[in-house]
Amino acid sequence: MPFGRQRRFFLPSFLLPDVPDVFVRLSQSIQDEEFRGHVSDSLFRLLWGYPLACLFGALLGLIGGVSKGFAVYLRSLISILQAIPPITWVPFFVILLGFGNKTIITVIIIASFFPMALSVLNATEGVSRTHLELARVMGANRRQLLAKVFAPESLPAFVTGAQVAFGNAWRSLIAAEMVGGAMAGLGFYSRWRGEVADMEGVLMSIIVIGTIAALLDLVVLEGLKRRLLRYRYVRPGGED
Repeated sequence: MPFGRQRRFFLPSFLLPDVPDVFVRLSQSIQDEEFRGHVSDSLFRLLWGYPLACLFGALLGLIGGVSKGFAVYLRSLISILQAIPPITWVPFFVILLGFGNKTIITVIIIASFFPMALSVLNATEGVSRTHLELARVMGANRRQLLAKVFAPESLPAFVTGAQVAFGNAWRSLIAAEMVGGAMAGLGFYSRWRGEVADMEGVLMSIIVIGTIAALLDLVVLEGLKRRLLRYRYVRPGGED
């Protein structure tokens, strides 16, 4: 549609492009090496920050299950720090770590650590007292309690926490890239396209951001959940 042509509705085409035009732009961008580089940069940061946050959060949540003093300290820390929007840490870490991957990955870890830690910590409170007492009678130490009692019984909470943490991680990644934490990535690309008034590019980047998040959540994480919690999805006849 020509730049100056007016739409039948309220906005001209350069402010609100047609949907087919956006998807044409998307098909072209997928073939563009520079755009694929932005996607790769974002996924690289996510694949470092998100698993580390899940690991640390689950580990500290489990430790809180066997140490009541540590659980009180961890809850206090979570209640204070989770009230701070993760994006507000970007200027702080830019000064400490500079622009780029280190800052973004750190923000991702902060954003996704808390839901995982809190989910697992809450799950440890629901661990069967009978199982704990039986393990203690059999001579289990704290490390064995973690591995044999708390970890298996907290697994559903771990999966739930991982899915909540992913949403936090992805949103914080895009936001941190947009506000200047890096000079590459999907968030940076979306902001850059907005600064040059490229509405097709902005809408296309929004579609890509949403699609990648949906695929990772509904395909990857959902598939992982079904594998880890397979017993919950097995029908009486023995078929999934």
